Amino acid sequence: MSQVRYDVAVTGLGASTPLGGDLPSTWAGLLEGANGVGVLEQEWAAALPVRIAAQLAVEPTEQLSRVEARRLDRCEQLALVTAREAWADAGRPEVDPERLAVVIGTGTGGIRSILEQDDILEASGARRVSPYVVPMMMPNGPAAWVSMELGARGGARTPVSACTSSAEAIAMGLDLIRLGRADVVVVGGTEACVAPVPLAGFAQMTALSTRNDEPALASRPFDTARDGFVLGEGAVVMVLERADRAAARGARVHGYVSGAGITSSAGHITAADAEGQARAMRLALADAGVDALDVGLVHAHATSTPAGDVVEARAVADGVGLHPAAIATKSMTGHLLGGSGALGALAALLSLRDGVAPAIRNLENVDPEVKSDLVSGANRTGDWSHALANSTGFGGHNVALVLSRHVS
Repeated sequence: MSQVRYDVAVTGLGASTPLGGDLPSTWAGLLEGANGVGVLEQEWAAALPVRIAAQLAVEPTEQLSRVEARRLDRCEQLALVTAREAWADAGRPEVDPERLAVVIGTGTGGIRSILEQDDILEASGARRVSPYVVPMMMPNGPAAWVSMELGARGGARTPVSACTSSAEAIAMGLDLIRLGRADVVVVGGTEACVAPVPLAGFAQMTALSTRNDEPALASRPFDTARDGFVLGEGAVVMVLERADRAAARGARVHGYVSGAGITSSAGHITAADAEGQARAMRLALADAGVDALDVGLVHAHATSTPAGDVVEARAVADGVGLHPAAIATKSMTGHLLGGSGALGALAALLSLRDGVAPAIRNLENVDPEVKSDLVSGANRTGDWSHALANSTGFGGHNVALVLSRHVS
């Protein structure tokens, strides 16, 4: 007996990024070409070779109780704040708790809590270490807290796959609904690792931009003057729902997640791989039943690294083609690592919904090796039906998502 394959609607959205503390301000910032990158004012930053980052526009503690703020790592705070916004945006759907699941990805989990508590241990001894440090540092903490907030008993899952973590979370939520294992899944990603060790480590890899004196110009995907990515922090959460169920309750639908493709390059631990990315894109299109020629928009992973951007451009040309308009929102938000895939999917989805795609910031001279139709100078309007959001991460992880304005 063949199994029904349910369409998956996006009925709720939440965001907290360097451009804004909620979804409306984040989307407005992207359309305005706003800059989320600034100089780090913390004392510890003075000794680092890279002293810029894309920090949150609004502190999550402003939206949490004192107890929540004290007991949750920053990445958990972000997950909880954005999940609450997404759940409210979805209309707080009534659903059997055993049919409600959560999938929140992260690249580093509660690394800030680990580092802060290690400083306390070294300075004051073991008895001064917080009793909450273990649940604060667990990578599954964000998913766990969101599941408790919503009473979700259908599973609380945590993909940890570097910069594809939240894209993989969306793919997992898609599968849970399609397979009939859940009716509603809260998905997304969170990251909060603007701290001395991550910054120093990425700097030692020469992965970061060193434009300390020009932070607003530092993140410049596909530009000939790019010199590395800018570390960012933030979270994006989506509510995925069986489309027939959403229609029956009269829910507002932002769009649809139509397909996903996941591959592993099985090569170098950090180098980008065009073939692996292109293969993920083709798998996503096949999964969605969408022809490459029907994809009007691509959200590129585009971190602003000299090698990575060119490799990805080749992958998009191979996996989808040169016809879609290409956007790259890390030019404004910096790189949210584990949260970046969900932010890219969000930007692609809203571009489809509103018929306008945000221009790439700081794109002055396009790298001649990049042949894509890059959206630059001004926002692009269009009547697109499908978009592809690409993600790739250290470890050889590749995830592509197909977002659609309507389902056939």
